[in-house]
Amino acid sequence: MKRLASISFISWVCVAWSVASADEKKAVADKTLVVELWPGKPPDEIGKIGAEYVRMSPRLDRKQVEVTEPTRMITNVTKPTITVYRPAKDKDTGAAMLICPGGGYWNLYWELEGEEVAAWVNSLGMTGIILKYRVPRRPGEPEREPAKRPLQDAQRAVSLVRSKAHDWGIDPKRIGIGGFSAGGHLAIATATSFEKRTYEPVDDIDKISCRPDFAVVVYPGYLKPKDKDELSPGLHVPAETPPVFLAHGGADIVSPPEHSIVMYLALRKAGIPAELHIYAGAAHDFGVRPSDHPCSTWTQACALWLRQLGMSKASASP
Repeated sequence: MKRLASISFISWVCVAWSVASADEKKAVADKTLVVELWPGKPPDEIGKIGAEYVRMSPRLDRKQVEVTEPTRMITNVTKPTITVYRPAKDKDTGAAMLICPGGGYWNLYWELEGEEVAAWVNSLGMTGIILKYRVPRRPGEPEREPAKRPLQDAQRAVSLVRSKAHDWGIDPKRIGIGGFSAGGHLAIATATSFEKRTYEPVDDIDKISCRPDFAVVVYPGYLKPKDKDELSPGLHVPAETPPVFLAHGGADIVSPPEHSIVMYLALRKAGIPAELHIYAGAAHDFGVRPSDHPCSTWTQACALWLRQLGMSKASASP
């Protein structure tokens, strides 16, 4: 596949990460910080699903996804964590993004929509924090509806990051959330459900706000009923919802672009600043990887948007 003639610095970082050797990636991982979300057993956790493990995603065709080769996934998560990736000190803006990988609430696309996204976020001078939320769905959680435990984990994660902001050199008023596919649903659900927690508070961390300061939502699902052009019953848009950036593929058959369109219209109706990008011909799962398709330029548009919000000082071009 041909590369764009002029690849932005942001995209270059993603390429560098995707071709890095296992030893290079391990060296990066060794410098990261992993923190468990809950002081004890997570709320509503049954814990009888087997040991957590890594598996490869299935190889799919271009009608379904943009990245067709297998990438690493994580599943059977019963102890959710956050993994903190800090940017270079000379580029650090003090802003941070909590990253929610997708996977249909069955798995977590850890490589494509976690590690590679953290590298991109770091290239903008922001701290990237990958949320390892609970998957797969537990018994009683219907396949066509979002699972409930991941939102508990995401709300807790925002408060936890904010509680550690001083120690980690993060501005507590510049902590956002981003997500892909099911993780995109999780990101927008977190950005719109901060008025009430989905679990009983367990300690002082839960007294700290779980409202993100911005949301980046990429090819999300579960935002609308299958046959209706309206928000899903479990979603609403409060007046204090933070600014939202939406990106979607126009040819996405896994999660049609109407999910982002309906959300954009709901945000606009509520007077929430929002930006929507739909890329004709693009399928699902393009992550932040560069390609010859215009959908890979969403990272540049998002970088400009974040810069306008005062979250990033990085330029979207070399």
